[in-house]
Amino acid sequence: MIKIVSFKICPFVQRVTAALETKKVPYEIEYISLKDKPQWFLDMSPNGQVPILITENNTALFESDAIIEYIEDEFGPIEADVTNEQRAMDRAWSYLGSKHYLAQCSTMSSKVKATFEERTEKLFKAFVKVEAQLSGTTMFFKSNQLSNVDIAWLPLLHRANIVKQHTGFDFLCGLPKAQAWQNNVLATGLAEKTVSDDFAALFTDFYLTNTYLGGNEAEEKVACGTSSCCG
Repeated sequence: MIKIVSFKICPFVQRVTAALETKKVPYEIEYISLKDKPQWFLDMSPNGQVPILITENNTALFESDAIIEYIEDEFGPIEADVTNEQRAMDRAWSYLGSKHYLAQCSTMSSKVKATFEERTEKLFKAFVKVEAQLSGTTMFFKSNQLSNVDIAWLPLLHRANIVKQHTGFDFLCGLPKAQAWQNNVLATGLAEKTVSDDFAALFTDFYLTNTYLGGNEAEEKVACGTSSCCG
C-alpha cells in the first residue's frame, strides 16, 4: 500500500489525498511535526517538505505537482477522453489554484487589519479569475463531473468555508458562481475524507487564534459589503 507523509493542516497534502480518494486508491498516512522533523523524513525529502508519497516499490516521491501526475499516470485519469490540449489547460488552472495555497495561509495568519486586507486583495484576484471562467450552469469547474481542477482548488475552498463558518468573513464574497462551485465541491464530502478527524480544531486553533481573523474586530470585517474582498 502506498503511504503519504504529512502534517495535519497542509493544503498540498490535502490535494494529494483528494486525488487518491477520488480514484478510490487505498493508502496509509503518517503525520509528522514540522517543528521537529524526524531524520528519516529529511533523508527521503530533498526539499524537507510534505507531502511525500512512498510507492509500493518504496520510492519516495516529493513535490505535490509531481505526485499528482504520478497518481494520474499510475492509477488512471479521473476523466476519460481528455485531449492533450484540455489536459494542459486543466494543469494550468490546477497550478493557479495550488500556487495560492501559501498565499491563503499567509492571509489567514495576518496579525493586523492592514496586512490582512492587502493580502486578501491579492488572493481575491485569483477567485475573480475563477468566477470569470465558471459557466454557472455546471456543478463543478468544467462539467458535472469532478476534475483535477476541482481537486486542486479543494483546499482553498475548504479553508475558506471554515473561515466563513467561524468568523463570517467570506473570501468568495461577491462571486456567486464561485460560491455555488464551492458549495457543490464541499457537498461531495471529499473535504472531510481528505483531512484528519481533528483538522477543523487544529486549523481554527492555528489560524483563528491570535490573528486578525480570530480577533476582536470581527464586526468590522465580517460584513460582506465592507470588505475589500468584494468585487
